[in-house]
Amino acid sequence: MFNLIKNIRRRLASKLILTVGTTLLITISTWAYFNTNYQEKRLMENIVAGTDRLTNTIKLGTHYAMMLNSRDDINQIITNIGKQKEIETIRIYNKDGEIKFSNHLSEIDQTTNIKAEACDICHKTDPPLFELGLEERIRIFTSPQGYRLLGIISPICNEPGCSTDACHIHPEDKKILGALDVVVSLADTDKEILTAEKGIIGLAGIVFLVTSTIIFLFVLRFVNQPIRKLIDGTRLIAREVYPGKVTVDQDDEMGQLATAINQMSKEIGEKRAELKKEKDESQTLFEQVPCLITVQDKNFKLLRYNSEFAQSFDPEWGDFCYHAYKGRNEKCPNCPVEKTFEDGLPHYGEESGVNKDGSPAHWIVRTSPIKNSQGDIVAAMEMSLDISQRKQLEDKLEKSEKKYHEIFNNIPNPVFVLDFDNLTIIDCNDSVEAVYGFRKYDITNTPFLDLFPEDERDRYAAIIKTSTEITQAKQLNHKGSPLFVNIRISPSEYPGQKVLLVTTSDITKRLEAEQQLIQASKMATLGEMATGIAHELNQPLSVMKTASSFCMKKMHAKQKIKDEILETLLTKIDRNVDRANKIINHMRQFARKSDLALGRIQVNDVLVKAFEIFSQQLKLRGIEVIWDLDEDLPMILGDPSRLEQVFINLLINARDAIEDKWGLKERAGSDKRITIKTRAHKKNAIVEVYDTGMGIPDSISDKIFEPFFTTKEVGKGTGLGLSISYGIVKECGGTIRARSNADQGACFIFTFPIPE
Repeated sequence: MFNLIKNIRRRLASKLILTVGTTLLITISTWAYFNTNYQEKRLMENIVAGTDRLTNTIKLGTHYAMMLNSRDDINQIITNIGKQKEIETIRIYNKDGEIKFSNHLSEIDQTTNIKAEACDICHKTDPPLFELGLEERIRIFTSPQGYRLLGIISPICNEPGCSTDACHIHPEDKKILGALDVVVSLADTDKEILTAEKGIIGLAGIVFLVTSTIIFLFVLRFVNQPIRKLIDGTRLIAREVYPGKVTVDQDDEMGQLATAINQMSKEIGEKRAELKKEKDESQTLFEQVPCLITVQDKNFKLLRYNSEFAQSFDPEWGDFCYHAYKGRNEKCPNCPVEKTFEDGLPHYGEESGVNKDGSPAHWIVRTSPIKNSQGDIVAAMEMSLDISQRKQLEDKLEKSEKKYHEIFNNIPNPVFVLDFDNLTIIDCNDSVEAVYGFRKYDITNTPFLDLFPEDERDRYAAIIKTSTEITQAKQLNHKGSPLFVNIRISPSEYPGQKVLLVTTSDITKRLEAEQQLIQASKMATLGEMATGIAHELNQPLSVMKTASSFCMKKMHAKQKIKDEILETLLTKIDRNVDRANKIINHMRQFARKSDLALGRIQVNDVLVKAFEIFSQQLKLRGIEVIWDLDEDLPMILGDPSRLEQVFINLLINARDAIEDKWGLKERAGSDKRITIKTRAHKKNAIVEVYDTGMGIPDSISDKIFEPFFTTKEVGKGTGLGLSISYGIVKECGGTIRARSNADQGACFIFTFPIPE
C-alpha cells in the first residue's frame, strides 16, 4: 500500500491532477468562504434588526403597565412574549442592577454585578453611558448548552410622564430608570449557516473530482505513455547502452524530446569514452599523491581514499573518518570537514592520532568542498600531510626553549632585552627584582636609561649602542638609591626585531671593599713613608728654628737687626712654612678617602707629584731617580689620586727591592737607581718604571698581582699593593705588566688608551 501511494506521488499525471484540482478547489473554497460570510452577515443583521424591534415592542407593550405601576401586567406581558421559541431571556433591571421583571420567575429580585457582561456595556465608564448605538448594545455569547446567544440591552429612559405621575414620581434629573435585556437563541441560524457551508463544500468536491478525471485521461494518453518510453530509453543510457533508441509517434514536444534523447545518447557514448580515459588518469594521480587523501560525506563517512591512506590505516569501506584515523566513536571536537560543510570554504588545521603500528602521528589537514553542478556541497575532500618528524622537532625545540627560559630567569645577574632603536626594556629575568627592586611587569616597556641618573642618560644612550662593556656605571634602584654595576652588551635577534642583550653585575659592595682596601693601602704607605716625611718636615722646621733663634739672641743682646737681614730671615721662614704646609696638604689629600672619578689628566704630572712626597726617602737611601718624560705626551682618562697611589706603591716596592739587593751601604749612583720613562705609542700612553733591585723570579711572575701575595717578611708587607694597583689601572682602562730588565731588576710597564 505504501509503495502504491509512493508511486502515485511520483507520477507526473498525479502531480498535474493534484495541482489543477487543488487550484480549482482553492478557488471554489475562496468563493464559498466569502459567500458564506456574506450570507451569515446578512442573516445576523436581520436577526439583530428583528430582536431590536422585539425590544422596542416589549418596551411599548409594557409602557402603559409601567405608568400604572402594574407589576402583574408587566410580568404577564414579559412571560407571554418569552414563550416564543427563539427567545431565551427577557429581563428588566433597575438602576441598582436588580432584576425586577423576568420571564424566569426565579430570577426576580436577584441582584447582578453592575460590571457583568450585560450591564458593563453602559457602566464601563463613570458616569455610565446613557446614549448608545445599536452596534454597541449587542453582545454574542455561548449558552451553557453550547449554542450561541444574541443579547440586546436597551435603556429605559425617564420620560416626562414618569416624573409627573402621582403614583411613583421620579426626579427629573434621573435620565435612566433601568434597562431592558432581551436574549434570543442563534441555534437555528447557526444550523442554516452550517447547511449552506456543507452544500458549497460538496459542490467544490464534485467539481474537483470531475476536473481531475478529465485531466487524468488526457495526461494518461498524451503524457504518461510517451514519458514511460522516454524513461525506458534513459534507463538504457544509464546502463551505458549506447546509442539508445526511443520511439514516440507524436509531433509535439514529446516527439522532439525523444529525438533529443536519441541524439544525446549518441553524444554521451562518445564523451563517455573520453571521460573514462580522463578518469583513469585522475585515479592514477589520486592514488600516487604522496599524502593522505579522503573524500567524506556530511556524516564523515569515507566515500573514497587513496592508497597512501589505505596503507597507513587499513580502513573498511563505509568506515567513518574519525574511527579510521583515531579509533574514535564520535567526530573530533574541532573538525575542519564539518566547517567546510557549514560555510563551503576550505579550512586548515592540525590533527594528532596513531599510525597502524601504534606510533604517534601528526598531520597538517587541508579541506576543500566538492560541489555539484548546482553549487551544492555534496562531499568534502580532506588532504593530510604527515608532519610527525617536524612535530617531534618542535617538541624538542619547545623543551629547549623552556629550559633556556628557565636558565634565563635563574641567571643570578640581571639580564635585560632592549629594543635596539629606543633602548626600551622588552623583557628581563627574575634577578632584576632582587637587584633593582623593580617587579618584572613594572619595568617592562620602560626606557632602560631611566635606571641611570638623569644627568648621565644622554651620555650612556650613545655608549650602550657602541660598546660591549661598561665598567662601574652608576644606576638607581626602585628607591632611587645609587648602585654601581658592570654592564656587558651584545647585539642579538629577538622574534621579529633587532635587540641588545644587557647583563649587569652589581659591584657596589665590591667597590666598598676595594675602597676600604685602597684606604688601608694608603695608610700603610703613609706609615712606610713616615721617616722620609719626618725628614721632609724637619728641614723647614730647622730653618725656622735657626732664624727664630738668631732673632731672639739679637733681642736679648738688645742689638738692632738690619732691615735687609730681617727681610732675608722672614723670607726664609715664610718659604719654609709654605714648604711644610705643602707637604702636610699633600699627605692629607693622599690619605683622604675618595671615590673613583675619571677625567682627563697628564700622567707626567701624577708621576712628579708621587715623587715629591717620596723623594726624601729615596735621597736618604742614596737611590738615584732618572727621568725620561715625553713632554708632548697626550692626556689619558684616569683618577689622579688613585694613580698617584699606584706610583707611590711602585716606588716603595722599588726602594725595598734595591735595599734587599744592595743593603744600606753607600754604592755608586749607577748601582742604586730607579728610571721613570713615558712615551706615546700609536693610540696609547706608555709609562715604564725600572729599578736595579732583586728582580722578579720566573716562578712568581704570574702571582705578583694576586691579592695578599708578597715576598716580604711577615710584618713588612700586606700583599695588597700590586693587587690594588692592578685594579686601579684596569678601572682607568689601562693595563699593567711586569718583567725583568737588563740590569736584573724589575720593570713595570703601564699602557693607557688615549681617548678620542
